[in-house]
Amino acid sequence: MAAAAAATPAPTVFLLMVNGQIESARFPEFDDLYCKYCFVYGPDWAPTTGLEEGISQITSKNRDAQQALVWNFPIDITFKSTNPSGWPQIVVSVYGPDLFGNDVVRGYGAVHVPFIPGSHRRTIPMFVPESTSKLQKITSWLMGRHPEFTDPKVVAQGEGREVTTVRSQGFVTIAFNVVTKDMKKLGYDVSPSDMQNPSIVSLTDGIHNH
Repeated sequence: MAAAAAATPAPTVFLLMVNGQIESARFPEFDDLYCKYCFVYGPDWAPTTGLEEGISQITSKNRDAQQALVWNFPIDITFKSTNPSGWPQIVVSVYGPDLFGNDVVRGYGAVHVPFIPGSHRRTIPMFVPESTSKLQKITSWLMGRHPEFTDPKVVAQGEGREVTTVRSQGFVTIAFNVVTKDMKKLGYDVSPSDMQNPSIVSLTDGIHNH
């Protein structure tokens, strides 16, 4: 038995299992909204099971003091990787009708999947791109066209974002359940008890600098 165990090859990849839900949103100015999500990740990552993107139902505000928009829209995906650089982010886009009944974007936002295994909740500030001139603003209002990103994934990429004028509006709350497998065997330790471990620091530095 010992010989058989010794022959087991060491893992060459680790797994990141993510499930949870896009719970709710707060957009004081808007109602009847739906959301889309997609994952963005580095070149060393690949999804093995689950859905990389999805679109929710339309929901209306609760009539209580919070006036939350509740989706409870499930997310469930497993990634494999050889390298923590490019750790996955989830990009959320929220849409709803304007005065003319057209679907327009009401907010974009992104957040990294939590690095530490366990249950987490994240509230993401949402923003929209803005027209840079008054004439563009008036024209877009008259035409019922609003600035949008052709690919929401740019939200997760810092490069080029500084040239885009944006305006904050609204928040989206996501609940994550995170499980990792074989990260320790590959030399990455992200257990909650080791938050002061230098490997945590190097891991998160690598993620933000990719």
